[in-house]
Amino acid sequence: MKNRIIFIVFIFCGMFLNAQETPLVLPLWANGAPTGNGLTGAEQHLENGRVANVSVPDITVYRAANPNGMAIIACPGGAYIRLAMNHEGHDMAAWLNAQGITLVVLKYRMPNGHHDIPLSDAEQAIRLVRRHAREWNLNPDRIGIMGASAGGHLAATLSTLYSGADARPNFQIVLYPVINMRNGLPALLGANPSEELKTRYSPDLQAKETTPPAFITVSSDDRLVPHSILYYQALLEKNVHVSLHAYPSGGHGWGFMDSFLYKRQWTEELEKWLRTIPFDK
Repeated sequence: MKNRIIFIVFIFCGMFLNAQETPLVLPLWANGAPTGNGLTGAEQHLENGRVANVSVPDITVYRAANPNGMAIIACPGGAYIRLAMNHEGHDMAAWLNAQGITLVVLKYRMPNGHHDIPLSDAEQAIRLVRRHAREWNLNPDRIGIMGASAGGHLAATLSTLYSGADARPNFQIVLYPVINMRNGLPALLGANPSEELKTRYSPDLQAKETTPPAFITVSSDDRLVPHSILYYQALLEKNVHVSLHAYPSGGHGWGFMDSFLYKRQWTEELEKWLRTIPFDK
């Protein structure tokens, strides 16, 4: 009888925990996005949780059981043609929730050469999370943006090009980000972008004194996006609080993967940094 009672209690506890862990999925634009990206056909679901042909954006919200008021909006990477939703997004939920941080994974639209589309979605994500701040037990002045690779470019772009205070993140976390557009990026800027457009979408050239505090982490042997140091230097020149962590190996695209040799180091450094951010700008 005693064992049966324990078993029943265990089952109910498991049901409760599962209910607590169920994420909330919301459309990013309740009435549809204000502009289109020109893509047609269904969203494509690829290997390892990647998605492509995204034209209907949304957010997935993982609320912390004991929230500390902070939320991080994650922008997965994928060269602006697909999104690595798992290891650069969803997989970080339990880790961040354990710290009291709410994770919001942004499935943003692929630009398809429309450079303003991802930035528009990122700004809307900030606004939407702040709109729900009281409901989700968040501090509207503790909402950050995080991104990896092309998602890191989007996070840095939002942090330097935000259109107003309501869309400005309070901090930024960029993992092995695309930073400089000197060579262009057709998926984002089109086939023959102007120099003006390249400059606008190069966060290292757009840094300003009001850019939010930044945490940057890279691998020194990353040959795909070697320009992260330019962003670090630009932020230093503007007296922006910035922390740079470069690890000797790992290449590109490791996200929250256990296979990355320095996973423990970068996650612990980020945990410490999140506890000490100077929210003074």
